[in-house]
Amino acid sequence: MAVETTHRICSFCEATCGLELEVDREARKLVSVRGNKDDVLSQGYLCPKAVALKDLDEDPDRLRQPLVRRGGNLEPATWDEAFAEIKKRIRPILEEHGGGSVGIYVGNPTAHKPSLSLAHGALVRSLGTSHMYSASTLDQMPRHVAAGLMYGSWTSVPVPDIDRTDLIVVVGGNPMASNGSMWTVPNFRGRHRALKERGGRMVVIDPKRTQSAKAADTHLAIRPGTDVFFFFSILATLFDEDLVQPRHLESYLINVDLLRSAVAGYLPEETAEATGLEPEAVRALARDLSRTERAVLYARIGTSVAEYGSTANWAVDVINALCGNLDHEGGVMWPRAAAFQFNSAPGREVNGGEGKGVRSGRRKSRVRGAPEVMGEFPAVCLAEEIETPGEGQIRALFTTAGNPALSAPNGQRLARALDSLDFMVSTDIYLNETTRHADVILPGQSPLEDFHFPIPFMAMSVRNVARFSPAVFDLEEGRPAEWQIMYQLALIISGQDETTSTQDYDDMVISNQVNAALKTHPTLEGFTPEDILAQLEPRRGPERQVDLGVRTGPYGDFFGARPDGLSLGKLLENPQGIDFGALEPRLPGVLSTPGGKIDLMPQAIAEDLPRVKAGLARTRVEVGAGARLLMIGRRNTRTNNSWMHNLPTLAKGKFKGALEISPADAKARGLASGDIARVENKSGSVEVEVDVTDDMSPGTVSLPHGFGHVMSDTNMTIAARNPGVNSNLLASDQAVDPLSGTAILNAIPVEVSAI
Repeated sequence: MAVETTHRICSFCEATCGLELEVDREARKLVSVRGNKDDVLSQGYLCPKAVALKDLDEDPDRLRQPLVRRGGNLEPATWDEAFAEIKKRIRPILEEHGGGSVGIYVGNPTAHKPSLSLAHGALVRSLGTSHMYSASTLDQMPRHVAAGLMYGSWTSVPVPDIDRTDLIVVVGGNPMASNGSMWTVPNFRGRHRALKERGGRMVVIDPKRTQSAKAADTHLAIRPGTDVFFFFSILATLFDEDLVQPRHLESYLINVDLLRSAVAGYLPEETAEATGLEPEAVRALARDLSRTERAVLYARIGTSVAEYGSTANWAVDVINALCGNLDHEGGVMWPRAAAFQFNSAPGREVNGGEGKGVRSGRRKSRVRGAPEVMGEFPAVCLAEEIETPGEGQIRALFTTAGNPALSAPNGQRLARALDSLDFMVSTDIYLNETTRHADVILPGQSPLEDFHFPIPFMAMSVRNVARFSPAVFDLEEGRPAEWQIMYQLALIISGQDETTSTQDYDDMVISNQVNAALKTHPTLEGFTPEDILAQLEPRRGPERQVDLGVRTGPYGDFFGARPDGLSLGKLLENPQGIDFGALEPRLPGVLSTPGGKIDLMPQAIAEDLPRVKAGLARTRVEVGAGARLLMIGRRNTRTNNSWMHNLPTLAKGKFKGALEISPADAKARGLASGDIARVENKSGSVEVEVDVTDDMSPGTVSLPHGFGHVMSDTNMTIAARNPGVNSNLLASDQAVDPLSGTAILNAIPVEVSAI
C-alpha cells in the first residue's frame, strides 16, 4: 500500500479546520485523518466530524448512481437516462406554465461545497422563478436582516475578535460545541483558554447549562424566547446609567435619540419577570460591556429562530455599537475575505461606504403574502405554494442538498405536498426523507472528490486567511461533477442542451465574469478578455472562477499587475494556507448605506416595536400562569445536520436525540431517564426517550432537530437504527419572525407527560 500525505480543509462545518490526510490513491482509500498543526487558522485542532470524512466517503448508502422513478419506484439509471427523463418531464411544464411554476430549495450543505454553490446560480437563472427557498429561513436569516438594515449589505456580518477580547458575552449559542456559527472560529475551547490566561471572562446567557455555559465565568439562565427583552434592558441601562460611549463610531451613528425613546420602557426591573434574570445582574452586565476596553456581545441561533429574531439580532449590533465595540479590536469586526465578498469589492473602500442599502419585500409570496428577503421566500411557505391552485402554483421542484421534510416545521404537510407535485428533481448524496419524493435523484459528490475553498466562511473568519484544497480523489469516469450537473440542468431548462455542452456553458460563464471584472477593476486597465482567459488556463468550472476571484480580490495579483499578490497557483503552493493577519478596522468602506451612516433605528425595526411591547406584556401573563414548558433545540458537535446521523463515527455513543428535562419537571410528571414521554401541543405530538439532567432550567425542555429517520422508503441504515423523533412536528408552519420569514423553532410551548 503506497500511502501519501496530503492536506485538506474540512467541509463539515463553519470551523473549516485544516486536516492532514493519509491517502492510498491506488486503492482510492482515505487511511487516516489528523489535525494539521501547520494550518494557519486551526493549527492542529479537529473535532470528530473531520474523522467522519472517511465514513462519508465510504458510506455504502451514499448515492453513486442516478435514480429514476419507474412504476412508482425509484430505480437505478444511467446519467443519460436521468437527464433524458428530466427533459421529458420538465419541458411540458415549462411550456404550459412557465418557469414561475417551478420552485427551488437549497439546503445547508451547499454553502460547504463551493463548486456546487458557484454553479447553482445557473439553474436559478435558467428558470427565472421567484419561488426560491432555502435553509436560511430555518436558521440565520435574522442575522442577515440585521446586517442589511444597519450596514447596507445582507452579508456584512461582523464577528467577535475573540483572540484579543477581554470579555465575551454569548447569548443563545454554544461555540464550545459548534466552534462558531455565523462565525468561523476553530478550536474555540483553546481560544477561550487563552482568553482566561490573559485575565478575560466569558458570560453565557442560555436556558441550558451548555458546554459553553459550564466553561463560563458566569451563566445566567434566561427564559426561552425572551432574548429581545434582555437586549432591550441592556440598551435601556446604557442610557439610564449614562454608559453610552460609542468612541470612534460617534460620527457614524444616526437616530440615537429615537433609540433612547424606544427602549425607555425596558429597564431590567421591568423585564425581569419575563426573562427570569435578576435586574442587578443585567445592569452589571451592561456596565461591563460599556466599561471593558475590549468586549463583545455575540448571539446565535437561539436568538434567530425565535419570535423576535430580527429585532433581537439588530439589538445585539446596536449594543456593540453604543459600547464602542463595533469595528474595534477585541469587539466585533469585519473580516476581509480573499474573494467573493461584496463589502471588499473595488471602490468600496474609496467611496466612503455610501450605497443604496438593502431592500426586502420587492415581491410577496402568492398565498400568505410573505415578503421576500435576500431574494427568497420563507421555507415555511413551500408546502402551501405547492398545494394552492392558481397562477404561479409550484408544479415542479428542484432541491439541492436539502432535507426540508425534516428541517422545516410541519414536515408531514410538506411531505404530502411533495407527493402532489407534477415533477421533482433532487441533487443529493442520500435517499432521505425529502429526496424519497423525487422523480429523479442526481447523486452529489463525496467532498473528497471536489476542491474546497470556504467562500462564505472566509467572510466570517476570526482571522484574515486564504486556503484552498484540491480534490483528493478523481471522479469516476463518465460521472459529471456537481457543477456540470447544474449546468446541464440549466441547458435542459433553456432548451439549449442539443446545441451547447456544459463546457460551452462554462466558457460563457467565465467570459461574462471576466468582462465584468474588466469594467469594475481599475487595476486591470489595459488587459483584454483574451489576456485574462489565457492566464486562467487550463482550469475549468468553478475552480477557474475561484482563480479569477482571488486574483481580483483584495489580496490579488491582478494577473501580474501586482506581482506579489494572490492567485490560485500561489494558494496551491501553500497548502497550509496564507495568513493575512488579525482583523482590522474597516469603517467606513465596509458600509453600503445611504450617506455612509449606521442607522440605529431602521424603519423596519421601528415598525416591529409595538409587537415587541405587546409580547412583553403577554409573556408576563404567561409567566404568572405558570406550569407550561418551553422547548428549545440544542447543538451537539456530532449532529449538526441530519445527514451526519448516518456516519458511524458520529452516531456511536449515547443517543443524542433524547428529550432533556430538569429533575424538578421530570419528578412532577413521573418521569425518569430512559422513560418514554409524550411531547405535544396544538401542532403535533411525538413520543421520545427522556434524559433527566441538571443542565436544564426548570420550565425548559430540549429536543434537537434533524432526527426522525423513520421512513421505510429511505436508505440511511445507521440513522434508522436510532431514528429519534422530528422535533419540527411540534413547530407551526404559520409562526415566523415577520421581518425575516424565519420559522420559530425556539421557545415552543409543549406539554410533557409520561406514557
